Amino acid sequence: MKFNLELTIQILNNTPQVLSSLLAGLPDELIHSNEGGDSWSPFDIVGHLVHGEKGDWITRTKKILDVDGDKKFTPFDRIAQFDEREGKTVIDLLEEFSSLRKANIEKLKSFNIDDDMLKMTGSHPEFGTVTLQQLLATWTAHDLTHISQITRVLAKQNKEQMGPWVEYFNIMK
Repeated sequence: MKFNLELTIQILNNTPQVLSSLLAGLPDELIHSNEGGDSWSPFDIVGHLVHGEKGDWITRTKKILDVDGDKKFTPFDRIAQFDEREGKTVIDLLEEFSSLRKANIEKLKSFNIDDDMLKMTGSHPEFGTVTLQQLLATWTAHDLTHISQITRVLAKQNKEQMGPWVEYFNIMK
């Protein structure tokens, strides 16, 4: 499938509502559950998404589009949400995420990105040269991956109660 910016924006636009529909009203026991060890809870994941909206996707997009500017991306702190979420509820995080995402989509649309702009590059600290198209496709995949992660964490809370049916559900593996 060829990259489609309109579809990308549609998915990015839908993510806050998907997360709100999935998580709003659930008890803290589920919101803070994880898969054991250092795995993330839905609460942690939403915090991570908030952090990304503040300093990752649009910041890197601007670097790529700035013809005369520094193209080097600042490394992204993937665990900053553990410090930034203190004193917040999942509803606080969902509302913050929704607000930040709405503003970032407006910024993204304001760039009037065309096919030539999608080929522009920046410098990722680990991967080296990356294109704007790759960044935007990754932003979408990042959202969908974390939605999948949240649904997996929630589903696994029923694993022990499922009895023999558990073997038919790949999400439980």
